[in-house]
Amino acid sequence: MLSDVTTPQDLDERFREAVAGLVASTTRRPADGPVRDGTTLTGARARALFDAQLTSRHLDLAARWLRSFGEGYYTIGSSGHEGNAAVAAALAATDPALLHYRSGGFYCARAAQAAQPPPGPDSDPAAGSGSSAGSGLSVDSEIRAGSGAAEPISPTGPGGPVGHGDPTHLDDPAGHAVPNRPAVPGGTADPDRPADQAGSSEPAVPGAPGGSAGVPERIDGPGEPGAAGAGPPANSSESAGVGVPTDDPGGRAGAPDVPGEGPDLDGAGVAAEPAEVDPAPERAGLAALGAAARDVLRGIVASAEEPIAGGRHKVFGNADLAVIPTTSTVASHLPRAVGIGFAIERQRRLTGAPAPTAGGGSAPPATGPSPWPADAIVVCSFGDASVNHASATAALNTAGWCDHTGLRVPVLFVCEDNGLGISVRSPAGWVAAALRARPGLRYFAADGCDLAETYDVATEAAAWVRRHRRPAVLHLTTVRLMGHAGADAEQAYRPAADIARDLARDPVLATARLLVEAGLATAEELLARYDEIGWQVRKVAEEVLGEAKLESAAEIVGPLAPRRPVRVSRAVAAAGERAVGAGAAARAAAFGDRLPEHAGPLTLAQTVNAALADGLLEHPTMAVFGEDVAAKGGVYGVTKGLREKFGPSRVFDTLLDETSILGLGLGAGLTGMLPVPEIQYLAYLHNAEDQLRGEAATMRYFSRGAYRNPMVLRVPGLAYQEGFGGHFHNDNSLAVLRDVPGLVLAVPARADDAAPMLRTCLASAAVDGSVCVVVEPIALYHTHDLYADGDDGWLARYVEPAGWGDVHVPIGRARTYPVGSAEDITIITFGNGVRMSLRAAARLAEEGIGSRVVDLRWLAPLPLADLVREASATGRVLVVDETRRSGGVGEGVLAALVDAGYVGVARRVASIDTFVPLGPAARQVLVSEEAITQGAQTLLAR
Repeated sequence: MLSDVTTPQDLDERFREAVAGLVASTTRRPADGPVRDGTTLTGARARALFDAQLTSRHLDLAARWLRSFGEGYYTIGSSGHEGNAAVAAALAATDPALLHYRSGGFYCARAAQAAQPPPGPDSDPAAGSGSSAGSGLSVDSEIRAGSGAAEPISPTGPGGPVGHGDPTHLDDPAGHAVPNRPAVPGGTADPDRPADQAGSSEPAVPGAPGGSAGVPERIDGPGEPGAAGAGPPANSSESAGVGVPTDDPGGRAGAPDVPGEGPDLDGAGVAAEPAEVDPAPERAGLAALGAAARDVLRGIVASAEEPIAGGRHKVFGNADLAVIPTTSTVASHLPRAVGIGFAIERQRRLTGAPAPTAGGGSAPPATGPSPWPADAIVVCSFGDASVNHASATAALNTAGWCDHTGLRVPVLFVCEDNGLGISVRSPAGWVAAALRARPGLRYFAADGCDLAETYDVATEAAAWVRRHRRPAVLHLTTVRLMGHAGADAEQAYRPAADIARDLARDPVLATARLLVEAGLATAEELLARYDEIGWQVRKVAEEVLGEAKLESAAEIVGPLAPRRPVRVSRAVAAAGERAVGAGAAARAAAFGDRLPEHAGPLTLAQTVNAALADGLLEHPTMAVFGEDVAAKGGVYGVTKGLREKFGPSRVFDTLLDETSILGLGLGAGLTGMLPVPEIQYLAYLHNAEDQLRGEAATMRYFSRGAYRNPMVLRVPGLAYQEGFGGHFHNDNSLAVLRDVPGLVLAVPARADDAAPMLRTCLASAAVDGSVCVVVEPIALYHTHDLYADGDDGWLARYVEPAGWGDVHVPIGRARTYPVGSAEDITIITFGNGVRMSLRAAARLAEEGIGSRVVDLRWLAPLPLADLVREASATGRVLVVDETRRSGGVGEGVLAALVDAGYVGVARRVASIDTFVPLGPAARQVLVSEEAITQGAQTLLAR
């Protein structure tokens, strides 16, 4: 019986008792008609969604069972949220989905939906092949004549064997791949393929020079074409000039009917005999549910065979299902979802044609055409407590801001509101009020425990977003059953009456009641289905227990950030060849016949500007964006003139929100673009750093390379600005960036390094999907001189494209400047420290002391081989670290030398552990030339 806390036993007993008490209907609705009056949900689709809901429920029960004997590692379940299966049915199977952790129903329904075969030759041609939006889920047309239940299982007891060969089995008995599951773009057919083989048939850097340079951004009204092919595809309801059909999920017209039972022929409410249907879709749908169950259970037991994360984390993700894995960070995936929606529309306008929708073979290049259909919409789900999180606020605000300014962002936010954030209640009415108040977002609401209502409202919401290409929010009221997770004793903070009230709203029970009242099943038949699916889920759970776990550090980190330096080098050289070959005319036009290599010595800022222009020419999908980068040309003029050269579609200003800037970049990279966002100052990055740590750096890791988000983030930073600043404009902390696994961190100090390093980052992002951060020392942007006024020693000529391969700077390689004899001391530094150390080394040379000044250039990964070699050359190392003593770069350098067996002497000079003050006081806490000279002399005196 029920207790004060909902355990798996309680939930199972309650469901059985309640379903057994359902009274059979005296009439029967046709399966291909509404399951009840006033809904567009057919009986056939409702029964299919019931299977998905049951699979999700039994996955939760299996997770608790696995945990009970220490073999399950994740118990946050979807019980009470299974109504989100109807949201999946309301969408196209190719709509990218970013799901929160209570999405078992959605995931199972999406799997069954994607497994359905394309429409036959007699279908409405407007539906198009491969459109899954209206195909729904196949059902067991013989459920009423079921062959009897398997032995009921206890939620805590062991399962038993099930006979093979039964077509209703959830999983293919032979272990074969699920039939007819399309390869959805954005992923690879074989995520286990080694990185050095993946995509070998693809060019190292996709696209040709020129591309869509100068294409202006145009904001079109509904139905108005922008660029060629920018309107909706021929199979959309909009192009047909009609409203969305009542049974057209996702707004795609012409969808085929769901196979099911015939109508009530005599009109007297007598149940009709089941119609003859093709059993193949039924088998495919059930096999897909079995595959989905195996996916989830493998994640729960941390199996290395789990198809998306490979045992690294329990996530909902599958490239074949267009489900993009998300982290457990609350709402952190929402900014990325906005970025995907933004990029889908941007790509559609730039390319002028829909992108291919089928994947295959080897891994795709990291950048290229959008992997999503041209009419795709993005769906992202989150809980009610997440509404209050800064990431959610940023995403909802940005979506509304874009809509207000006329930018199209086809995103459907789905808030699943169970009223609790672990133990903290959402105040009554707060979530609805907060979501309704969002400007620029259309608000839809439904009872998430009512399958038919959820389906109707979700279909309406998806159709609206798809037709108008504008954002909307779907607010579903749900319940939470069995607590937050397995260890949650919710009776400590929830009254028993509240728990009982939630149990009464059990969405799976509500669907059972719906089917019985429609005369589409009896209570006995539904319990038989419940037991059969539960038996099958338990069987799969027992099977995955024996699968291998990750067993080595190399295996764990394998997909984190694989790099192919040879391919990157070739890509850089090939870009130079194209720039003087096929792309020469476009390059001359972009630079107005004032090529940077003919302009004489350039500053660091001028060099970055020229390299960005060359990057935009080389990569047609590249976009430069951020605060003040377009109209103003950047606070320091680094992006000046780029918008005029390449147009507002490729160089544009954003709203003032760093989280949203990074979210746009992450979504754009996932959608085939090469984003180059700018965070205006290093200190501003700290507002949004989780978008790098929790989202950008984890995508390859949690998808084994099936998804990648290439990005090159530019960040003006570090200290030493004369006459301007304070800590927000002179931030000298890089610790958070060096701590992110897999992130590339570049700090170019000189003009002749800035362009090659930026080209390397762009090529690495395009070839390998790398996430790179380029921190540009602000104080060196416009510096001309090195040793004396007027010597122009800090300027450098821009290398002509034919020489780009010769000056290529690989990731993780340092640069050494010998000064004097170069035999006495090695000074290791970076950024502003390079110029100061060279000046200090010149003074030491006047005293007869020879120095080797090593510019690290790359702070992650550190150039370990170069460090050890240069340190060993003198046996004396001075680390000059302009970041803080605690948590600074110098700590990592010294630790690396010790780990490598360096046996010489070493010391460091670093900035004080404080924020940088305003004005001349900054000199008291930052590293100076005098401190470097004194440090070297002290070291030499030992």
